[in-house]
Amino acid sequence: MQRRKIDLGYAASLLLSIALAFLIGALILAVSGHAPLNAYTEMVKGSLSNARHIGDTLEYAMVLCICGLACAVGSRAGIFNVGGEGQLLLGAVVAAQVGVAMEGSPKIVVIVCAALAAMAMGGAYAFVPGVLKVKLKVNEVITTIMLNTVAIYICQYLAKGPWRNSNPNIIAGTENLAQGYWLARPIAGSKLSSAIFASAVIAFLVWYIMQKTSVGYEMRLTGQNPRFARFAGLKTDTIVILAMLVSGAMCGAVGMFRVYGAEHIFKSSISNEYYFDGMMVAMITQYNPAGIILMSLFFAFLKIGAAGMEANAGVPNQIYLILQTVIIFFMAAQRGIAASVRAAAAKRTAQKEARARLAEGGARNG
Repeated sequence: MQRRKIDLGYAASLLLSIALAFLIGALILAVSGHAPLNAYTEMVKGSLSNARHIGDTLEYAMVLCICGLACAVGSRAGIFNVGGEGQLLLGAVVAAQVGVAMEGSPKIVVIVCAALAAMAMGGAYAFVPGVLKVKLKVNEVITTIMLNTVAIYICQYLAKGPWRNSNPNIIAGTENLAQGYWLARPIAGSKLSSAIFASAVIAFLVWYIMQKTSVGYEMRLTGQNPRFARFAGLKTDTIVILAMLVSGAMCGAVGMFRVYGAEHIFKSSISNEYYFDGMMVAMITQYNPAGIILMSLFFAFLKIGAAGMEANAGVPNQIYLILQTVIIFFMAAQRGIAASVRAAAAKRTAQKEARARLAEGGARNG
C-alpha cells in the first residue's frame, strides 16, 4: 500500500501560522499594557512548570485528541460528524448512571460496563444520521447539529429529573460516582486519569487502521470517490455507516473518561464544547492522525498555560482563544494565499521569460 506522504508545504504553512498568531498576540498584549515575553513565559510555566500542570495539559490533550480522531474517522469515509458533542454527553450521562445503578459491584465490572454502555450510546446516536445520509441522502451536517441540541436537552432532563442527585445543592447532575469506581490518577493533584492509557491505545489503533491497513484504504477511497469505490466492489454504504458508528462510539468513550476520570459526576459542564475544539484540530491537520495528536498537545498547552498566565501575569486567559482563532483563520485561508503566491510567482516568471525573448529577438535583428 502506498504510504501517504507528508505535505511539507502545508506543515510549513501551519508553523508560519502559529508564529504569526503569537506575533499578533504579542502586539495585542503590548497595546493592552502587558509585557509579551513575560506573559508567554507565564504561559509556558502554567502548562509545564510542575507535574500537576503537565497532568492537566495531558488530560485536555487526551480529550481533544480522541474527539479529533473521531471526526477524522468519519471524514475519511466521506461523512462529516458534527454531532460528537451530543454523542459525548449521552455517553457521559449513561456511563454515570451505570456506575450509580451498579454500586456494590466489582470495580472492573462497573468500568467495563460503563465504557461499553457509553460507546454503545454514542455509536447508536451517530448511527441515525449515518443511515439517513446513505439511505435518504439527508445532509449529515444538518442532522448531527440538530441532534446535538436534542442530546443536550435529553441529558438536562435526566440530570434534573429521574437521575437527579439527591443533594438539593446540585441542581442538574446525576448522583456522585462512588469513590471506589474512580479511575486512578497517575499525577496527584491533576485531573489526568488512567484513561490516558486507553486513549493512547485508541489513538494508535486509529492511526494504524487508517494509515496501514486495507480498511483505511477502503475508507479513503470511499470518501474521495464513492462512485469509483462502488464500481470497484466496495460496500460504500456499509463503510460510511460503520465509520459513523466508530466515530460516535469514540465520542461516547470520551464522555465516560470525563465522568470516571476527572469529574466523578455528570453535569452539563462535563464538556465545554470539547468536540468542536477537537473537530477544529482535525480540520487544521487535514484529518491526519499523527497531526491531530501533536496539535491536540499544542492546543492543550495554550489553554492550560493561559490559566497560569492569567493567575501570574494578570493577562485574561481569553488570549489563548485569540491565538487559536488566528491559527484557524490563517490555515483556512492557506489554500487561497498559497494559490495567489504561486500565481504571482508564475506571472513574474512569465514576464521575465517574455522580456528575455524580446531582448534576444532584438539582438538578432540588430
